Amino acid sequence: MSASPSLDIDTLCINTIRTLSMDAVQAANSGHPGTPMALAPVAYALWQRHLRFDPQDPIWPNRDRFVLSAGHASMLLYSLLHLYGVRAVNAQYEQLGHPSVSLDDIKHFRQLDSRCPGHPEYRWTSGVECTTGPLGQGVATSVGMAIASRWLAARYNRPGFELFNYNVFALAGDGCMMEGISSEAASLAGHLKLSNLCWLYDNNQITIDGNTSLAFSEDVGARFRAYGWQVVHVTDANDLGQLDQALGTFLRTAQNPADRPTLIIVDSHIAWGAPNKQDTAHAHGEPLGDEEIRLTKRNYGWPEDAKFLVPDGVREHMAAGLAERGTGARAAWMALFEKYRAEHPELADQVYRMQHRQLPEGWDHDIPVFPADKKGMAGRDASGKVLNALAKRVPWLLGGSADLARSTKTTLTFEGAGDFQAGNRGGRNLHFGVREHAMGAVLNGLSLSKLRPYGSGFLIFSDYARPAIRLSAIMEIPTLHIFTHDSIGVGEDGPTHQPIEHLASLRAIPHLFTIRPADANEVAEAWRLIMRLRHEPVALVLSRQALPTLDRSRYAAASGLLRGGYVLADAREHDPARFKDRGLQLILIGSGSEVALAIEVYERLLADGICARVVSLPCFELFEHQSAEYKESVLPATVTARIAIEQASAFGWARYIGADGLSISMKTFGASAPLKELQKHFGFTPDAVFHTAKRLLG
Repeated sequence: MSASPSLDIDTLCINTIRTLSMDAVQAANSGHPGTPMALAPVAYALWQRHLRFDPQDPIWPNRDRFVLSAGHASMLLYSLLHLYGVRAVNAQYEQLGHPSVSLDDIKHFRQLDSRCPGHPEYRWTSGVECTTGPLGQGVATSVGMAIASRWLAARYNRPGFELFNYNVFALAGDGCMMEGISSEAASLAGHLKLSNLCWLYDNNQITIDGNTSLAFSEDVGARFRAYGWQVVHVTDANDLGQLDQALGTFLRTAQNPADRPTLIIVDSHIAWGAPNKQDTAHAHGEPLGDEEIRLTKRNYGWPEDAKFLVPDGVREHMAAGLAERGTGARAAWMALFEKYRAEHPELADQVYRMQHRQLPEGWDHDIPVFPADKKGMAGRDASGKVLNALAKRVPWLLGGSADLARSTKTTLTFEGAGDFQAGNRGGRNLHFGVREHAMGAVLNGLSLSKLRPYGSGFLIFSDYARPAIRLSAIMEIPTLHIFTHDSIGVGEDGPTHQPIEHLASLRAIPHLFTIRPADANEVAEAWRLIMRLRHEPVALVLSRQALPTLDRSRYAAASGLLRGGYVLADAREHDPARFKDRGLQLILIGSGSEVALAIEVYERLLADGICARVVSLPCFELFEHQSAEYKESVLPATVTARIAIEQASAFGWARYIGADGLSISMKTFGASAPLKELQKHFGFTPDAVFHTAKRLLG
């Protein structure tokens, strides 16, 4: 069965994308058919004529990136991946050979185990560059990808060896333009003059509630010009000539690194089949229905009853566009890299290791060991020292803060680190400005580009970054989120800046390691763990106030952190003559700054003849990865007298203290006062905890 022979080959390919999309949504009885249908010409013009991408190797380092920020239009991307014959790649970077998206996957759109889930998912479907769904996240992530391209070029390109010059495209809708994260990201991209970045904005003036005039009437083009973007207007999404001209304008701009990013506004409308029918439910959340599909296919010159039809010649024509161009570009790059390896072996080794998420030899040789010190240092200060030691040996470790680097101690201070700016693409200190929402997404874009990025802020503002943190966990990428000012220890700043529920909130995210170290040496071990991770994002939670550096000759080694939780102190080890044959009576459990408090109480309990233990539990998620035998050795079930101490919500501690245990925690928001007054007021003093322990023991 074939389409009308009167259709030219471009129209035939575009309508194949459209009909695959509508058939898949109809078969699933779920999804969004309108946007894929309207944007099929836009995506086709980009992929067929301009995108530098090799379907046989969808992860080669210098490929152009395409991000579908309007993730509800996922069938548009799945149709492209199928028709262009993109091959699957596994997590070990080995070519598997089979199609990334088969026709059977499309037929099972939104069904269990299909490579075509409801929204695009990175690591699940090869050719998907970024997990999208929450609107605005995709375009914000694309800014990180564009930064990475410029940074890689500055770091590794040499005369005669232009290894990195890829461009980044993101397809966005009205919803993306409304979300605040997009504005933050666009402002940053304009400031940095990321001329290799192009957003294609589907200006169809339709959202789920109806016409955008209900809530959105600004001049988007004027807004982006104010951000420092070039704005190009395509008045008809079906006009391939206009689309080619607009994309050509961007590509000429991209050749000048000092130019500006480009927004292409594409006017489209969702209309099909029945005369004058425009239905926002079909556009965004419902299948068309069999009758509407027949009418639409009739208008396309398509066999009305054909389903999942790919006419003869479509795959061949599409392969002659993207595939031939992309295969040639990749082959040339690989040959160039072999010459580069011969002339610049050290840099080539770095590129290889980075792309495979490997670490340089000797990466951990300079991690400091901190001597015991009752006064100690703040977690943020210890982290800053470790970070700088690591960054000297791992050249692709880079990052910054949301305007708080001096407070979070995340500035790279060694010679040559520099600031990433429009005039210095090789700088390793990133300045995100007061843009926590966008910072998290930009970090994900950098991580997806195989750099090792970190971003930082106060723990209270993790709420602003949470959507991007969650997506980093879904994508299984090792993005690092550093949070300081981790408790009521913030003091006089008061409850607006004192995190209470935030630890519990982060710990609730699956596959995210939330680590709250107890002292400087636990901070060092946390970084040792973080740098080895390849698929797990981390929230590293650090104190503002000084924490005693524990005497590890008396207490257990800080390397216990690598298992998430460990026995830090045990009476039977410290005074075997007195406690060797005694049963364990009480376990004190804490994280972060409260571990030192637990140790102080523990020493008093020992003096009082009580056989106690202290468990440092800096990372719940990592502890849960341990064997049942190990967890039992740390928290034996027979010991039911347990006290958890944490200057935060008690939520989540029940699994470790059990029905008979107690939690010394925050039951309310904090207050504005000096730290010592707050600790006394909320019960975080040695006396208060000691007496609570005695009461629990009866």
